[in-house]
Amino acid sequence: MDAKVSMPVLCEDGYLIEPGEWNEAVAEQLARAEAVKLTDDHWEVIRFMRSFYEEHQIAPDARYVIKHLSSRLGADARNSLYRLFAYGYVQQACKIAGMKRPRAWSTG
Repeated sequence: MDAKVSMPVLCEDGYLIEPGEWNEAVAEQLARAEAVKLTDDHWEVIRFMRSFYEEHQIAPDARYVIKHLSSRLGADARNSLYRLFAYGYVQQACKIAGMKRPRAWSTG
């Protein structure tokens, strides 16, 4: 069953404007738009990112995600993150996890 998901407003680059409107159904839609088939490993990263965001009100830098993954994956954590999100942490993981566009990418 593929229910219709009401998508929140996205910026011109495909990031959520309001991260509070994110949910897992939205993540599934965003992942499809990025041609990413979400696995348990993807969800581990996404849920960590959401938890970090809830606590700090900012998207975690990739190094925090890598540190989180290293507890399970060891030295291969960095490579694993970039295998999961082949077009980059910011370009894919942040979008799918419902983060705002990083400031460095803002146009104004």
